[in-house]
Amino acid sequence: MTSGVSRRAAMGLGASAALAGPARALAQEADPVAVVSTWDFGAAANAAALARLNAGGSLLDAVEAGGWVPEADPANHSVGFGGYPDRDGHVTLDAIIMDDIGHMGAVAALEDITHAVSVARLVMEKTPHTMLVGEGARRFALDQGLKREKLLTPEAEKAWREWLKTAQYRPIANIENRRPGGRGSVLDHDTIGILARGRDGRMAGACTTSGMAFKMRGRSAIRRSLARASMSSAASAARPRPASARK
Repeated sequence: MTSGVSRRAAMGLGASAALAGPARALAQEADPVAVVSTWDFGAAANAAALARLNAGGSLLDAVEAGGWVPEADPANHSVGFGGYPDRDGHVTLDAIIMDDIGHMGAVAALEDITHAVSVARLVMEKTPHTMLVGEGARRFALDQGLKREKLLTPEAEKAWREWLKTAQYRPIANIENRRPGGRGSVLDHDTIGILARGRDGRMAGACTTSGMAFKMRGRSAIRRSLARASMSSAASAARPRPASARK
């Protein structure tokens, strides 16, 4: 007996067809628990995610906990609190969270809320929608009890005011490949993506970011995050699972 697929799930599973063949070929009956994330600051995020798993949390709990780490780090200027603002001085955040059967939630252009990844999860679990943006996302977060905070730190504001002296704005595709410091260094990133996998092969993923420094107001990185999460989820969804793990 088959069940219908919701529009939300269809969005998440749309990329699965191209990945199904390779994923099945690489499938194993027993996969190890694993957490992976992007960039050097991802190590702390991985540790937080694994700790949540070891405490009995779900895969979604794990990737959310991992995302909290860079979101709360004022020294990280590409994610959450302390992120560089847009050209008008507003810190705006984008985030997505997703499981491996296509359930997802996302926010874009969110202001005044540190943990955008948690708002994204609330969108997934508490609304019939896939994404909320801007003021609507902020109002929803506050209604759900999240704390309103000023995200622009003195260090980030200083960098923004320095940028205003020239106000040069020339986005370059894949600019991270031209930055100094080596692949994966602190200078070689623009967001964090994190994936967690259980022993049964199930997966969940999340991305969270403050986006491009000094971007035009309203610019969002959510399309890239959606693509990353959808591809990762699709690869897992195509993976055969032991009968005990199937529903």
